[in-house]
Amino acid sequence: MKRRDFLQLSGMGLGAAMLPNIPVIGRNVSPEALLNGGVDVAVKKRLADAALNAAKAKGASYTDVRIGRYLNQFVVTREDKVQNIVNTESYGVGVRVIADGCWGFAAVVDAKSEADTAKAAEEAVAIAKANAKLLKNPVVLAPQKGYGEVSWKAPISRNAFEVPIQEKVDLLLGVNDAAMKNGANYVNSFLFMVNEQKYFASSDGSYIDQDVHRIWPVFNVTCIDPKSGKFETRQSLSAPMGMGYEYLSKNPSDKISGITTRYNKGYDMLEDVIAASHQTKEKLSAKSVEAGKYDLVLDPSHLWLTIHESVGHPLELDRVLGYEANFAGTSFATLDKWQSKNFNYGSKEVTLFADKLQEGSLGAVGWDDEGVKTKRWDLVKDGTLVNYQAIRDQVHILGETESHGCCYADNWTNVQFQRMPNVSLAPGNAPLSVDEMIKNVEKGIYIIGDGSFSIDQQRYNFQFGGQLFYEIKEGKIAGMLKDVAYQSNTQEFWNSCTKICDEKDFRLGGSFFDGKGQPQQVSAVSHGSSTARFNGVNVINTARKI
Repeated sequence: MKRRDFLQLSGMGLGAAMLPNIPVIGRNVSPEALLNGGVDVAVKKRLADAALNAAKAKGASYTDVRIGRYLNQFVVTREDKVQNIVNTESYGVGVRVIADGCWGFAAVVDAKSEADTAKAAEEAVAIAKANAKLLKNPVVLAPQKGYGEVSWKAPISRNAFEVPIQEKVDLLLGVNDAAMKNGANYVNSFLFMVNEQKYFASSDGSYIDQDVHRIWPVFNVTCIDPKSGKFETRQSLSAPMGMGYEYLSKNPSDKISGITTRYNKGYDMLEDVIAASHQTKEKLSAKSVEAGKYDLVLDPSHLWLTIHESVGHPLELDRVLGYEANFAGTSFATLDKWQSKNFNYGSKEVTLFADKLQEGSLGAVGWDDEGVKTKRWDLVKDGTLVNYQAIRDQVHILGETESHGCCYADNWTNVQFQRMPNVSLAPGNAPLSVDEMIKNVEKGIYIIGDGSFSIDQQRYNFQFGGQLFYEIKEGKIAGMLKDVAYQSNTQEFWNSCTKICDEKDFRLGGSFFDGKGQPQQVSAVSHGSSTARFNGVNVINTARKI
């Protein structure tokens, strides 16, 4: 048994063991409690105004108030058993101020009165003034207009929290049963649902009410070879999405080279688990890859993670400036490279953009946690580095006067800071299907699904695995491979990109749990792409011979 497979099996094998890896913030409540409307908007405005007025009276030059109600639900199963059902609710207020040129922050749980929020504001000002004594350079905040009273709601058609628990349990147990009937020895599955009810008010004059919904259906299938005792696994090809329960509707799916199905707007969990059971059995007898140079055809279900690590992280401006060096590292994409205006990040085929407006994405909201209206902007244009991700107290470094709208906190208890927006690879302009792309590959590997990875502290040298690997010979799929990982560096890899399928193939992947900061916060972020080809990439064999 390989150590990495043992760790994956032991980590995914028990549904209850999954929960410690998922941030669970708040008190346990009944499913019914998740359906109450929370705090009325008029009450939120009174609470916010009390904090704004108290901070101003104590000398704050700027104040913002975030009132948050965060709801989570987990339904966890294994084979024919329900292992856990968890419902949590967290409610409180966070107040951030600038006083004497310095930031200060304080929070209060279960704020029920104006006195509670006013006290938090006064504490934030006191903290700012104390910190200001050690301040060398005062905060430079980009101007931001106030929007008055506005709102944004995720465009869902079925609220996942309104779906009966029994319906969710029946779905998961049906998925598990289908896996076992199609050859799986073990299977676990779970649903993770999130609703963030966020209210933001600032001394700029904004009162913003937002309702964010996210969902993540996941399973893991394990098949064992009874003769050798070896086993293989395959996780679901679902993407976590900024959608409601409608994501689990049965949608027509597309077959690519007769291998797999692709999901985006809708995800058929049952169809995927049946395919996974057959593919996992096939992995047991798959040929081990021969190390060497290959042309890679990377499915969006795989490429999202490479984008996240080699583009999303190194182009966070706070990382570039060294603010994250102690924990998350720095970036090879330093300011001098951007200032040169000709730094070659990738080939001419490569345009990578940030976008907080993508419908169905994890990062889709109307305004960020600084009251900045969200938007889309380019990071790499036709292969050249053109911008970073920056917030109100950073953009002056870039000579800009408007925040990019990517400042967030994962809860009312934590202060907001620069977080990765959705970062995606733009699709190709010319019509090109995945099958057409494969037909033009002489020696290659088609990779589906994300797997293990490793990348250095500057987000430059890396190695990525995956879920499924298929050998391509003379334009045809020649069979399944295993023990595959590719190695490259960020510049070399993106410069090897030669073809990208058109927008008809564009799909989102992503993560609920992008970690950053000390104390660490997590953020939900999506990354989209169409299937892309990368020529002459170094592939290694990851099998361990004992």
